[in-house]
Amino acid sequence: MDTEEFFLPRSREANERLHAMVPGGAHTYAKGDDQYPENLAPVISHGHGAHVWDIDGNRYIEYGSGLRSVSLGHAHPRVIEAVRRELDRGSNFVRPSMVEVEAAERFLATVPTAEMVKFAKNGSDATTAAVRLARAATGRPRVALCADHPFFSVDDWFIGTTPMSAGIPATTTDLTVAFPYGDLAATEELLTRHQDEIACLILEPATHTEPPPGYLAGLRELADRHGCVLIFDEMITGFRWSEAGAQGLYGVVPDLSTFGKALGNGFAVSALAGRRDLMELGGLRHSGDRVFLLSTTHGAETHSLAAAMAVQSTYVEEGITARLHALGERLAAGVREAAAGMGVGDHIVVRGRASNLVFATLDENRQPSQQYRTLFLRRLLAGGVLAPSFVVSSALDDADIDRTVDVVAEACAVYRKALDAADPTPWLAGRPVKPVFRRLA
Repeated sequence: MDTEEFFLPRSREANERLHAMVPGGAHTYAKGDDQYPENLAPVISHGHGAHVWDIDGNRYIEYGSGLRSVSLGHAHPRVIEAVRRELDRGSNFVRPSMVEVEAAERFLATVPTAEMVKFAKNGSDATTAAVRLARAATGRPRVALCADHPFFSVDDWFIGTTPMSAGIPATTTDLTVAFPYGDLAATEELLTRHQDEIACLILEPATHTEPPPGYLAGLRELADRHGCVLIFDEMITGFRWSEAGAQGLYGVVPDLSTFGKALGNGFAVSALAGRRDLMELGGLRHSGDRVFLLSTTHGAETHSLAAAMAVQSTYVEEGITARLHALGERLAAGVREAAAGMGVGDHIVVRGRASNLVFATLDENRQPSQQYRTLFLRRLLAGGVLAPSFVVSSALDDADIDRTVDVVAEACAVYRKALDAADPTPWLAGRPVKPVFRRLA
């Protein structure tokens, strides 16, 4: 057994203070200390570029920054400069500001497949608004979501389908049905079974695997034929796949789409975009029933919209998407080589598009294992790599990637020992990490 220990006493004490005041000890379940090895959940002091420092004084190379939102790196100068310009001019007014005009024009120029846009502060509000709009436009009650995608919203229509459904009436959950990703026949069967009941199909257009050839176009045809609204959740694919998201890359236009995460580089901004005839139902220039689309006090906060405009300019002018892919390809190749070299190439598996890499930790039977994930995360943390995923930011450089690969190789050596023993327990030093969605705390 490797006896080297890594302690985070100040972070441990701060986590206790958090749990005493904040349910779950964090404001996002995916940031909870249950997602990290016991007593090794660092509390962050600050970040710059691709690095963060914890309150114990340790520096880490960081991946998946801000749950994929900080794709340009922390405190990116162009974004911060744009934000600072607005801070002295006021952040929120009783009427729209000129920044809202400019931000909408910039977004629609960046995502030309959309005709109108409305901004909000988080992804859940945007996706729920899309669902509400689809129901209003079609007069149908049911929502069909992709069963293979992990998260769409904190609202009842989605959370009721997860193991954390406490507090959500079954009558609400019964209105949500699911279809498998990549299977057009199964989706058509679902639409036929609930003929004239399904308001929309909502999915991430791409995730850890590329869409099968013709799949997205096939969904577009199914939605048209069955009279339902096609919604792309582009929270992750937006900017990371192309500046115009997956719809821009694959050339399939949804009726509605939602963006967030990378849009603000950590600042709170999301967007619902789509066809004018649908979006205008939530407006004033029609004679029909009004639809409560989105109405948020802080949705048009000036500095967040300025951040979004700076992000879009940076992506387009500096070729950020291509840089993310190049960095991810270098990282994926290095990790795969390191894992193979240590004899664990079939157990530490890197998956996904180069700009959005995740890893799987498999046991001696090649089954997903939270225990082996715990072992792997412990070794990464001890080596100065904070990586719940391998999602890159453009602030990383080749030296960061090479250092990460060296740390992964060291972790793989320990992983090999655990596999040989057919028991990772001696290397865990506490309880294993846990899935975010589970029924019991």
